[in-house]
Amino acid sequence: MKPSFWKVLLGGVIFAVIAQIIHSIGAFATMSYYTLPDYFTVWSKLMMPTAGPPPTSFYVYSLLFNLITGLLLIAGYIWVEGSLKSHGWKKGAKFGLLLFLLAGIPGALGMFLTINLPVALVVSWAIEGLVIGVLSGMCFAKLYG
Repeated sequence: MKPSFWKVLLGGVIFAVIAQIIHSIGAFATMSYYTLPDYFTVWSKLMMPTAGPPPTSFYVYSLLFNLITGLLLIAGYIWVEGSLKSHGWKKGAKFGLLLFLLAGIPGALGMFLTINLPVALVVSWAIEGLVIGVLSGMCFAKLYG
């Protein structure tokens, strides 16, 4: 399959939108963890330069980083899609599940070992990653089905 610049770019944008929406929902659902003073030192200066809500620049960086991640992931999808033994949206869902198994779970386990965060928050982030991976994978499959 020959990658189309515009489809790759569209896939990156779709990923960024899905990730921003899911992460925002997740942040609202787990806001109590972000406001606990015990964890203020854990958050980056980009996200929380002072106590209170993140500045606008944090959302700009989030969108940019999600776009870059989306571009990398759709490139990965194009690379491996022939190996996924399904068709249509199921192929994309398998890709998202594969991402979760290869990166989401190991990433969550690494956070448990290295960062002092509530277990429920790390589990929430892992679930967000699974949902984002599956939904964006399904969109990638639609673009390159």
